[in-house]
Amino acid sequence: MADKRGFKSWRFIKNFFGITSLVCLLFAYLSPVVHPETLWFIPFFGLAYPIIILAVLVYTIIAALKKSRWALITGALFLAGLNFHLRLFSFNNQESFSSEGTIRVMSYNVHLFDRYGEPFGASPTKRQEIIGFIHSNYPDVMCFQEFYHQDHPTQFPTRDTLINLFSGYSRHEKYVHKPTGRQNFGVVILSKFPMIEKGNVLFDESLNTDNYCIYADIVNGYDTTRIYNVHLQSVKLGAAHALFNEEDGESGNGLWNVFTKLRDAYPIRADQAKRIVEHIKNSPYPVIVCGDFNDTPMSYTYSQFSSYLEDAFLGSGSGLGSTYAGNLPAGRIDYFFHSEELKSTDFSIQEKALSDHYAIFCSFQRKNED
Repeated sequence: MADKRGFKSWRFIKNFFGITSLVCLLFAYLSPVVHPETLWFIPFFGLAYPIIILAVLVYTIIAALKKSRWALITGALFLAGLNFHLRLFSFNNQESFSSEGTIRVMSYNVHLFDRYGEPFGASPTKRQEIIGFIHSNYPDVMCFQEFYHQDHPTQFPTRDTLINLFSGYSRHEKYVHKPTGRQNFGVVILSKFPMIEKGNVLFDESLNTDNYCIYADIVNGYDTTRIYNVHLQSVKLGAAHALFNEEDGESGNGLWNVFTKLRDAYPIRADQAKRIVEHIKNSPYPVIVCGDFNDTPMSYTYSQFSSYLEDAFLGSGSGLGSTYAGNLPAGRIDYFFHSEELKSTDFSIQEKALSDHYAIFCSFQRKNED
């Protein structure tokens, strides 16, 4: 009698977890191809993709040991998503470039230089560390997201400090200005190469968003490259973001608040990504797109870019490439994408977190034309 109950229990468990695994994995596979407005819950399966994959693998192994047919079914579905799995990690031997014609680019969400993480006027340790880190690496092109500066006079210099450190660099910037505190929040491109053109990719103004995409055409020797600095719709879960968006009147961080902010941000980012990609298609030059995309490789947003451009991390990075250092395990949400006319090398990620994002670096060069 006990054996029969045990058999029925195992049959129920294997069927329940088998069906659950199939459904979760199928929804996860849909997340990069279905617009978030079509099925609002799909992106959450993309976000949970690493956990789903791990659970499916464990279940498949157990089912195989039990000689269950479910092992074949879940195993086949796992293999069917191999191209998606390969988005999550990379193992590359770095190819050396000659220095001629190479552009070394840094993308860094500086999290307002920790403006709200310390008492104003106190010793700005984090700000100094961030600026010191940038200066010690001295990239050819710097793309900053969540950049903060205060109008003069200020006890929290950021913009002027960087301009002085990188004197002679060209610059392009876009901010939202808030009269309270004479504060500016936005995105910046600094380049040691001259900029022959600058511009913005316009997002839906009715959303009153504080996220931007700017671009600059830079000339390195005889080559011109268009560099986009992207900051897609933020989720705004932290205290700094609550202050940044004080008109929202929301500072809570409960589970429901997290869920609704995630749900609302997905379709906005998807549409912003579409606008940027359409703009890229009209670029007269090869492009490098970098920044804080606020979405994982298993997202509709990522697929908009990867369907047209190459992911530099997959081409020249290694490991899992996690770029988010905040409280949530978001993984890789900062990227370099580039045109096929370019090749990438030496993709690297900052080791010590000074912001809620790690800075990312990559070098680019034109491919040899036969």
